Amino acid sequence: MRCFIRHPSDIPIHCCITRHGSSQWDRLKNISSGGLCFETQEALQQGCMIQITIPVRKPAFEATGTIVWCRRTNHYYDVGVQFTDESTEFAVRMIEQICQIHHYQREVLEKEGRSLSGADAATEWVAKYAQDFPS
Repeated sequence: MRCFIRHPSDIPIHCCITRHGSSQWDRLKNISSGGLCFETQEALQQGCMIQITIPVRKPAFEATGTIVWCRRTNHYYDVGVQFTDESTEFAVRMIEQICQIHHYQREVLEKEGRSLSGADAATEWVAKYAQDFPS
């Protein structure tokens, strides 16, 4: 049973395995206060430290975590990362909301054909969903 609610996302993220120094762009699948899941083309070793950068704001959100699982899914791998620094919790809550707003912005464009600015998407998302966003 999960301790944290997962929030879907489809935001690009940058990952750097600290031990190897390897770096790559991947796709965020979901994020929560406790960690995140992303998909990648290569298997990553459980227990490795990883630096995550999510460029949804300036400066970009950065967090360090530990790879806690890696599972093959079709033609890619899902990787679970647990955050190692408890002080990232507030920042993660903000990133969760930003990811939700970006997702909403793209969804409105696809489903309704409306192109919203970031500010307009945020205003609409807050009016519709902020009260249901877990605190």
